[in-house]
Amino acid sequence: MSYWAVVVKQLNTRTISCWSEKEAKKVLGTSIQYSPDSLRWGLLHTKIEAVKVRTVTADKFRGENSSPSVNGSQIDFQPIGIKAVRTTQVTIQHPDADITRTTVEFPGDEVLFKTPNRIVFSLCNPYFEAKRVDGKVVSEAVKKELAGK
Repeated sequence: MSYWAVVVKQLNTRTISCWSEKEAKKVLGTSIQYSPDSLRWGLLHTKIEAVKVRTVTADKFRGENSSPSVNGSQIDFQPIGIKAVRTTQVTIQHPDADITRTTVEFPGDEVLFKTPNRIVFSLCNPYFEAKRVDGKVVSEAVKKELAGK
């Protein structure tokens, strides 16, 4: 099992989001847990149907995630803190999620490796950075989430 805790940091990007700032802030400080057959975000979990791993270059990432219009979302490795010209991208296929009624994404279902112990993911276009932690830290984060519900 692999544990991650979302750092208290939303990355500064120029993207158009389907979430409000208030919704995006709810992701900060929450936990993501990966196991061979499921993905858990806080108290929600989903079944993993398939996993794709690929190497993505900075140019490929920009082309796949930026709008062709200068007025649309523009994203590349620089604002999300990836200094390499290529990195590993992991995409987890799962049943559609209905977290905010605006997206079928699940936090952490598509990640870029910033370093071996840090990942970057987008959820409805805001980008977040998470770091690897041990299970005890995640348990404390889940307790905090339960207390806040």
